[in-house]
Amino acid sequence: MDDPSVQPTQLEIDEESRRIRRLRILVHITLETIAGGDLSPEDAAQMVAETRKIALDMFPGKERAFDLIYRPQFQRVMHAVYRLQ
Repeated sequence: MDDPSVQPTQLEIDEESRRIRRLRILVHITLETIAGGDLSPEDAAQMVAETRKIALDMFPGKERAFDLIYRPQFQRVMHAVYRLQ
């Protein structure tokens, strides 16, 4: 939907809301899993990379949005758990 004059249908709005909810749940589970401290730093980084890939499959072309919204959260938990600099 590149034309701003075209309004999304209710079905499209509902579908996007579902995808956003799924993404939030995925990010929350990933953050909680990493925060548990049972993964190696490499496995945690791989989990973040896989979460990002899934997010971009759900929302193509939104790399910048993911990096602005979620990357800082992942960085904070990685720093806290693994004492990364």
